[in-house]
Amino acid sequence: MPADGVFVTLADADPLPAEGPVIVSLKRFQNERDLLLARGDRLGLRLDASESPELVGDDIHKLALIVLHVPYFRDGRAFSWARLLRTRLGYKGELRVSGHVLRDQITFYARVGVDSFDLPRPVTEADIAAVRAEMSNVYQPSVDGRETIWDLRAKLRHSPAS
Repeated sequence: MPADGVFVTLADADPLPAEGPVIVSLKRFQNERDLLLARGDRLGLRLDASESPELVGDDIHKLALIVLHVPYFRDGRAFSWARLLRTRLGYKGELRVSGHVLRDQITFYARVGVDSFDLPRPVTEADIAAVRAEMSNVYQPSVDGRETIWDLRAKLRHSPAS
């Protein structure tokens, strides 16, 4: 579910409102970059799975929100884009996933830095918390900073009780 319902999603042909936060496509951002950034309102960008965040360049840090759209649940590129945004590109704004996401994938999206979800079926904060609690331990390090099973085992090996 969106963390902030204030943003208005615009189609490429929609007129740009005089004020208020908007979400635009990469194509529209590239075509109207100067106008969009000069508005002074918070700006969101919608990236389809085939569109790398690197295409935005240094403007990535001027965006308040990035929406990664997943066309179907088997398309894992949004996981890669989220991790890339949080690690290599250092993006600090809100990261949202929209589209076809399975319940089991929510935890994995959160692990790579996704803050919110805009899904076809209603998902509450309680739903997200319940799904995240189902995974008690993790094997791989990620941007969420959780200790891995390997870290926990190493601590046990080096503890005075062992």
